[in-house]
Amino acid sequence: MTKADLIEEVSRVVEMTRKDSEVIVEAIFDSIVRALRSGDKVEIRGFGSFRTRERQARIGRNPKTGERVEVPAKRIPFFKPSKEVKDLVNAKREEPAAGETSPSA
Repeated sequence: MTKADLIEEVSRVVEMTRKDSEVIVEAIFDSIVRALRSGDKVEIRGFGSFRTRERQARIGRNPKTGERVEVPAKRIPFFKPSKEVKDLVNAKREEPAAGETSPSA
């Protein structure tokens, strides 16, 4: 699913214009990024949590030349899904998840 697909889905489900849906989706993404940038954790109950993790500085290799390259320490975004999301993803296809319809319907 792309961001455009998500905007279309929000527009369809909430029955609002695509432009209004785009503003909502963008606001959610911007809020998550701002919180992560400031070091906060974002928790969406029933979906999962976003946080940053620290990566240590290390020595890497340029794959083309084999030359050693210093890779600096950095923060990376990390998403941990909730148990509910894990269960829905791993559910058997015969059992439609909440909000889904079965193929025979």
